Amino acid sequence: MIYVTGDTHGDLSVFNNPKLKKLTEKDYLIICGDFGFLWDDSEKEKKKLEKLKKKKYTICFLDGAHENYDILDSYTPYRWKGGNTHKIADNIYHLLRGEIFELEGKTFFVMGGGESNDREMRVEGESWWKHEMPTSEELINGGENLKAAGYSVNYILTHESPAIAKDFIKLHTNQNVSINILNNYLQELMKDVEYMHWYFGSIHADIQISRKMTAVFNELIEIS
Repeated sequence: MIYVTGDTHGDLSVFNNPKLKKLTEKDYLIICGDFGFLWDDSEKEKKKLEKLKKKKYTICFLDGAHENYDILDSYTPYRWKGGNTHKIADNIYHLLRGEIFELEGKTFFVMGGGESNDREMRVEGESWWKHEMPTSEELINGGENLKAAGYSVNYILTHESPAIAKDFIKLHTNQNVSINILNNYLQELMKDVEYMHWYFGSIHADIQISRKMTAVFNELIEIS
């Protein structure tokens, strides 16, 4: 069984959801960015991470706009389920940008990263990192992996959304949205790639954007 949810921001209460109680070592929870349990390397944070390490199921996360990239990048790349990751623990994996993974016979293209709207209020290297946005090499890597897969995957998982989804978000929420390079990149993927469904985080809302696209935050969506 595979569940997808949105930004956790280091909040353990997400993992108290009754739906997760029945999961076993064969199951997965995927978080669409802003994981937040690798942020300040404090003793409090380490205790939270130890609790996650005791979960029976596997926790996977994309990086978002609000991550400590110095900590994430300190991990050695680790090949897992067909793609490159950072192995945080035996049951916790950071899914790297532009990679394709196979879980329970389904393929997942992932592209983390996002843009902090409040970056002018943050401190570089302490609460904001330039690597929050994908590099050209990471975007190219994503394109090459999709080409190798025949531009067809079962699911697309991202932190940010395609540009067209931001228009929908602007109409249906009070959020002030802006279009960035990553949104435009994802928009091109939407045109070129065949997929069953697309899930993204970032906007802190659970919204059905279209028949094939969902913004996820608090909900736990079972997809397999």
